[in-house]
Amino acid sequence: MYNLFTGSGVGPTVFYLAVSIFLGLLLGKIKIAKVSLGITWVLFVGIVLSALGVTLNNNMLHIVKEFGLILFVTAVGLQVGPGFFKSFKKGGLAMNLMALVNVGLGVLITYIIAKMSGENLADMTGVYTGAITNTPGLSAAQQAVTDLGIEGAADRLAAGYAVAYPLAVVGMIMTCIILRPLCRIDVKNEPTTMETANDSDAVMMRRAMPLKNPLIPIFIIIAAGIVLGSIPIPVGMDAPLKLGLAGGPLVAAIIGGFLGVKHGWFDTDFTDGKGVHMLREVGIALFLAGVGLGAGGVFVETVKTHYIWVLYGVIITVVPPMIVATFGRLVLKMNYYTLMGFIGGSHTDPPTLAFANNIAPEGCKLPNLGYATVYPLTMFLRIFTAQLLVLLAM
Repeated sequence: MYNLFTGSGVGPTVFYLAVSIFLGLLLGKIKIAKVSLGITWVLFVGIVLSALGVTLNNNMLHIVKEFGLILFVTAVGLQVGPGFFKSFKKGGLAMNLMALVNVGLGVLITYIIAKMSGENLADMTGVYTGAITNTPGLSAAQQAVTDLGIEGAADRLAAGYAVAYPLAVVGMIMTCIILRPLCRIDVKNEPTTMETANDSDAVMMRRAMPLKNPLIPIFIIIAAGIVLGSIPIPVGMDAPLKLGLAGGPLVAAIIGGFLGVKHGWFDTDFTDGKGVHMLREVGIALFLAGVGLGAGGVFVETVKTHYIWVLYGVIITVVPPMIVATFGRLVLKMNYYTLMGFIGGSHTDPPTLAFANNIAPEGCKLPNLGYATVYPLTMFLRIFTAQLLVLLAM
């Protein structure tokens, strides 16, 4: 019985994942000033357990974390796929330009902090990837320093990431919250839907054949997404760029959801049904629990020696989206629910999307739409800029 709670086997790993998730979900029901961090509590419970000495198999946690993220982005892609390209014509270009500016501001702020503080830019790249909650960017930066033969840099990158990541999650959510009074947003009067589908769309959806086994298209999409995410994109650097395990399945799910509804392979009862919703929630819970249980020890130790990195991470996290989102609301008159999704997508941050979906009225897809519209381009840019910062450090 004692072995269930100790060691690095399957039993302890599953046990502590379950504890992190159910305690996190219970704490997520607590509201302060009518605001709750929701499922993000799963991350913090995992960090606390890890900091208290819970040590699990890193390889198993990595698999759980990545598979959870794959399930999450696949579900998001399926939910927004049917209306994705239509929404892109109605503001998607503006959102992607905003995402481009958001990424550029993050890189610029990271570079300025490194120069003004005297911190090594390669180390600050780790803080940057944590502040934008981008694990693929961290992996790309680690590969770059390994290829360049910089001793110990990969571990320092991971330490910077671990220090910045937890407060980055909170920072993104706080940005969404602060945006309300800053831009005088009244959520009671905020539109919750876009234009309804036209008649031809409705007919097409009614003619869709019922799915006998809904798991088949889901895992076809996941398999296709893994292949898509593994395709190298040469950019003239030491290593090619890739969409990765998150970007590939998301793009595949968006395309699959769009084509599936358009050609009648399935209808929106499937893409927006309870099954896909459950898939999304299970995925994000596994991802957050895996990150928390793997980061606690490194987080505490690094905070003791590099506590100023926490402040740097908060600045990189909050300043760019606050500027860009305020512009989007006040100048472009963007919907608040869409903006929350944009903030999450422009930082490739699933917990922010989960928070936005928790805040939005039931059935509102706008957070998912804002997230998925900018996520693919942002993922590419984050991976690219993480490698760029490492090269600038040389």
